[in-house]
Amino acid sequence: MTHAGLLAGKAALVTGGASGIGRATALAFAREGARVLVADTDVPEGERVAQEIRAAGGTAAFLRTDVTREAEVAALVKRAVDEFGRLDCAVNNAGITGGGGAVQDLALEAWSRTLAINLTGVFLCLKHELAVMRAQKSGAIVNMSSGAGVIAVPGLAAYCASKHGVLGLTKTAAVENARSGVRVNAILPGSTDTPMLQAAMSTDPKLRKIIESSSPAGRLGRPEEIAEAAVWLCSDRASFVSGESMLVDGGSVAR
Repeated sequence: MTHAGLLAGKAALVTGGASGIGRATALAFAREGARVLVADTDVPEGERVAQEIRAAGGTAAFLRTDVTREAEVAALVKRAVDEFGRLDCAVNNAGITGGGGAVQDLALEAWSRTLAINLTGVFLCLKHELAVMRAQKSGAIVNMSSGAGVIAVPGLAAYCASKHGVLGLTKTAAVENARSGVRVNAILPGSTDTPMLQAAMSTDPKLRKIIESSSPAGRLGRPEEIAEAAVWLCSDRASFVSGESMLVDGGSVAR
């Protein structure tokens, strides 16, 4: 029997698609048959991901997008529809770790920037993706939260607050759209071996110690492992899954 791919024929967009989990997700979606629009602020790396997909025989394009700017998000969703004729899947993955420090020491600028990208950016993407998908009466959206969306990580108050917020936003959108044909879910990755995490650990030895000791699996997750969860949630095999907060963390939160 020929394997057609879990996302064969679907049109998808992935924000934060230039590296880490976003890159792995874009590649996995293409491997499973989706046409992919990659979005990021990193133009060279984003273009490289799209080219990698095309070189492997897939269909992909790149659009520089700052998810904190509504006009750019609206243009991204419009580009997906213009390019592919529709939008079936979206993974709202763009995010930052943000400034560290205890709550009383956290600068307002660092707090505001983290929430603007990690939470408001997800809201803006959802807003414009839902408008298209509701009109189609079908679609699947995955918002990238974190294990820090359900537990505390000392020194990362803004990150934790933003990722907790993503879960509330996801659940509300899922319930609002339960009869629309559109599903909305969240993935909560554990500590994953990405450039963003490596950069954060390199600047804070205490954070590295917390992260390295937090995994019952004894290792960091791989971006490809998170991507597989996104593939399934956006596939028709997850047709009755909406409002879910899926931990993909090797048991870290469960311990």
